[in-house]
Amino acid sequence: MKYTKHFKKTLDDIGEIIVSKYTSQTELGVLAGLSGLAMFQFYYSKYLEDGDSSNIGLEMLSFGIEKINSGYSNPTYSTGITGFGWTIQHLNNSNFIQLDCDELLSPFDEYLYNYMLAEFKIGNYDFLHGALGYAFYFLSRFESTGDVDLKKRYKAYLLESLAYLNDLSIKTDSGLTWESILDIHKRNKGYNLSLSHGISSILNYLARLYHTGIEKKTTLALIQGGVSYITNLENKDINNFALFPSWVEPGEKIDYNGRVAWCYGDLGIGLSLLRVAESISDNQLMNYSLRVLKQTTKRKLPKDTLVNDASICHGSYGNALIYDKLQRKKSDRTFQGSYKFWIEDGIQKATHKDGYCGYKQWYPSQQKWSPELSLLEGIAGIGLVIIDYLSENTTKWDECLMIS
Repeated sequence: MKYTKHFKKTLDDIGEIIVSKYTSQTELGVLAGLSGLAMFQFYYSKYLEDGDSSNIGLEMLSFGIEKINSGYSNPTYSTGITGFGWTIQHLNNSNFIQLDCDELLSPFDEYLYNYMLAEFKIGNYDFLHGALGYAFYFLSRFESTGDVDLKKRYKAYLLESLAYLNDLSIKTDSGLTWESILDIHKRNKGYNLSLSHGISSILNYLARLYHTGIEKKTTLALIQGGVSYITNLENKDINNFALFPSWVEPGEKIDYNGRVAWCYGDLGIGLSLLRVAESISDNQLMNYSLRVLKQTTKRKLPKDTLVNDASICHGSYGNALIYDKLQRKKSDRTFQGSYKFWIEDGIQKATHKDGYCGYKQWYPSQQKWSPELSLLEGIAGIGLVIIDYLSENTTKWDECLMIS
């Protein structure tokens, strides 16, 4: 492959940086914490067929458990214990580690369940930092455990998550929507469409819940209502690349200028619609979602993509990751071409001499660049995408992002 030599050197450098800095991590979560770095180590070990990196991954997990035993208590999915637990379950399911996850993780159930309820009660369904992250974790536990009593417990948790999502839904003329705070500083409320924090993550979660067979009637009704709401927002102006807004604020003009990214914009929305279509076997929605996703491939110029950095969250390698999954799933040359484009774009963004392997994350609210380690915004995530590029095997680490 064209960039094999370059990427092998990059992976070596990423591995060395992560090993030298992981003990400085204050958080444990999968997207923005220690367990995301551990995930890189295990997948890197598998790629190298070398146990040293997996041993380091085990050291990282042990370091995380020690932090919890010393009083660490942040519960969230992105940064905290829920994401740490999800990672352990994923690594165990993927045969990277052999642990009794029921024994290790079930003592946290009541603690995390109470946080899930508290977030639902205030309407914070956010995937990264709110109720949906806990529900997503419990869904993983439900699907993974072989213990009958634990399975009943997790099913009850999932049914409660469904009941809350039903109660929080708002009926409109075009379907069902869910309200959230759009800007933590302005405290303005509206309807967020994103995969990272909004309605697309709800639909993605519900599609996975539907697949388990739990309360399919209610789940399907919420799915269909949410899909209807989003699709009715499609921009009909053929001169505009973006099909959907990032959010809708009642009383304000709808702005169709979303970026091409996992977190916000048509790419994340299209992914969730595709997940729903596959789950409920809706061929019409399948074709619709593929049209949405193919529309994103037409956007390449920075002014149209709004891509500034290389991260998974809203950067080049995140886009490459998604198009790679789509090309492997659909064998479509359109997606293959976009995958190659964004891989090359990611390589070109390694220009920061004081970054990690040349990479920094751009923070628009602060107007500054910063080197990052994390899976979501740093070199651990970039490294995982590079491993996928070099490997012939289809991996599922990106389940943590609701992609696989």
